[in-house]
Amino acid sequence: MAPRAVILGCQGPDLGADERRFLAAAAPWGFILFARNIETPGQLRRLTGDLREAVGRDAPILIDQEGGRVARMRGPDWREWAPALEECARLPGRDLRARAMYLRYRLIAAELRAVGIDVNCAPVLDVVQPDTHGVIRNRCYGADPAEVAAIGRAVAEGLIAGGVLPVMKHMPGHGRATRDSHVDLPQVSAPLADLERVDFAPFRALADLPAAMSAHVVYAALDAARPATLSPEVMRRIRGDIGFDGLLMTDDLSMQALRGPFGARAEAAIAAGCDMVLHCNGDPAEAAAVAEAVPELAGRALARAERAQAVRGSAGQADPAALEAEFVELRERAAGA
Repeated sequence: MAPRAVILGCQGPDLGADERRFLAAAAPWGFILFARNIETPGQLRRLTGDLREAVGRDAPILIDQEGGRVARMRGPDWREWAPALEECARLPGRDLRARAMYLRYRLIAAELRAVGIDVNCAPVLDVVQPDTHGVIRNRCYGADPAEVAAIGRAVAEGLIAGGVLPVMKHMPGHGRATRDSHVDLPQVSAPLADLERVDFAPFRALADLPAAMSAHVVYAALDAARPATLSPEVMRRIRGDIGFDGLLMTDDLSMQALRGPFGARAEAAIAAGCDMVLHCNGDPAEAAAVAEAVPELAGRALARAERAQAVRGSAGQADPAALEAEFVELRERAAGA
């Protein structure tokens, strides 16, 4: 059975028989993991293996492992990191910041691959604004679009060097949102010229990357009625002006920025132009409705998924101790400057 255009979460740290049967029938392209799914490295390796066994193929397994507040794998088993905005603020100059973030994500990639995870939902290319909501703010890399793009490129390269597919987010830019899309629908009223110059710019600069995640944000200058995830007009802007021809997945369909039955949400996202939908919370009824509503991957969406999947691979040779030592040295040099 061909994979369907959906990525699904699972309920807990182990797969029960009913969940295993559901996933086999639903045939998602991939899976996404959260803190509820993670206990120890050994348990996590078993879970990632069981998920792939359930669908009978080497399905991509995603996670949000940015470091800072958004990190599903935590200490003491995995490294803890400062929020990205704080990390970048410690270091003077774009080149130093980019190198530090490359090292950070190369180390994160090694930890992910060790437990069977091969897709990370990063870099975060949202440009911070004075009123950026706290749910996004300290996850950003800065306020200058060119610097955000340079750091984002370094993050992506660190992940790819470690055999992990990067997913840039939240396209075409979440930085002006003053509401949390987990609980409400953000409305952005900025003129299109400002969006083009600031918000869209990092995504345009990194449009060659293989995968991205949409924003549940209304951009009134493009579509005053629908968030980007559900807007054909915003999707045309992403594919046209921004120039992104990679795999475009939605942000989580279970976020409260969206309304209506889950099957209808999934259908609307695919109809708008998303290649794939993401459902994260593991709720069986919701997940079943989403999986039933989406098509099997085919055509351009399948080609994009295959190109993205090909980025996953064997990690290049690296010495984690040397990478970490360089990262620490960069910090110490900045502190002494």
